[in-house]
Amino acid sequence: MQVRARHGKCTGGVVTRPVRRERAQLRERNHIRSATLLFAACALTTVSACTSEGSFDKNANPQTSVTATSQPPKSVDPEEATKTEAINTYTSYWREMERAYAKGSSKGTALKDYAAGAALVSADSGIANMVEAGQLAVGKVTVGRPTVTQLDTSRQILNVKLSSCLDVSHWDVIDRGTRKPVALPTERLTKYVVVSVIEKWPDGWKVIKDQPQEKAC
Repeated sequence: MQVRARHGKCTGGVVTRPVRRERAQLRERNHIRSATLLFAACALTTVSACTSEGSFDKNANPQTSVTATSQPPKSVDPEEATKTEAINTYTSYWREMERAYAKGSSKGTALKDYAAGAALVSADSGIANMVEAGQLAVGKVTVGRPTVTQLDTSRQILNVKLSSCLDVSHWDVIDRGTRKPVALPTERLTKYVVVSVIEKWPDGWKVIKDQPQEKAC
């Protein structure tokens, strides 16, 4: 004889309707839990990394990268570059002049790398005259405010005229034997204007004229 179940209880191994409702509710909870986990997984990457079926798209990029475009370097004004090269050559010329006058010869220096023509002849002549007088020049020459006053690009050889204030107050004349300072006229100019001409030769820039002016600066 079959016994009917009452009030949602189990009798004789028969499952009542309330139990089926509990299983349905359990499946629904599991479904909600699975959907919640999937949403959390997608949130940890980017939304586009998850497909509509809930799986991860291997072709999707999980991160958004921004590529910074570098600004192109500013073009250098050829005229300004030429002026800078000429000025650098003139200051290098005087560094080598200091060395040559201190040793009594331009040999063993790089003076010929920065001077040619009348400037080189004048430098060698001046050094020779000091050596003949038993003197040397030691110390430092300062090239102040070098300024390009003329730039001639119409010629095959670039030609630059330069004006500067030459400070020789720390460039001392000494006796070659005793190494003691030589007395110099007190009225002499120690800071004076110099007008120079610099040209760009095949092997580099050269000072070809260096003319002191009787003008203080």
